[in-house]
Amino acid sequence: MPGFFTSVFQWISGLFWSKQCELAVVGLQASGKTSFVNVITSGQWSEGVVPTVAFNFRKIRRGNVTMKVWDVAGQPKFRSMWERYCNGVDAIVFVVDSLDKDRFNTARFELHQLLGQPTLSGVPLLVLGNKNDLEGCTPVNELIKILQLDRISDRPVSCYSCSMKSQHNLDIVLEWLSNRGH
Repeated sequence: MPGFFTSVFQWISGLFWSKQCELAVVGLQASGKTSFVNVITSGQWSEGVVPTVAFNFRKIRRGNVTMKVWDVAGQPKFRSMWERYCNGVDAIVFVVDSLDKDRFNTARFELHQLLGQPTLSGVPLLVLGNKNDLEGCTPVNELIKILQLDRISDRPVSCYSCSMKSQHNLDIVLEWLSNRGH
């Protein structure tokens, strides 16, 4: 997974044209937020991830890029804190379990509730449909419709399907991100 790690830093560097950036990783519980953070920080996926309580913070330095990453818990009692951790970041990463169709409505509601906060206007959004290596996952074009991402017009929005576990489609997603500049 070293290619994944390198690609994330290339994306961050190209996206923000600075030596520092800050990301907030949010989404419903068990969607894969902490797995995403673990993969970009250590390059490894682990089966035994403990649910996040409140938040985790990681600071990573690679080359000339320093990335601060807030991994915010997704349980209902912590969702009211999302805005606090997303305020002032360079990008919001919203992770969705692409297998958990029963919670898509909740994910859409929580995402749009978050993006409706005036303090977050204009903050770029990256939506990751996680667990696409498993049978029955929802394709990215359906996630875009279900989450109503096409209705978001006040910020750059990107949506990709990926798997933290198997790198399925992850290299393609991260290659595109590494070449994107704002």
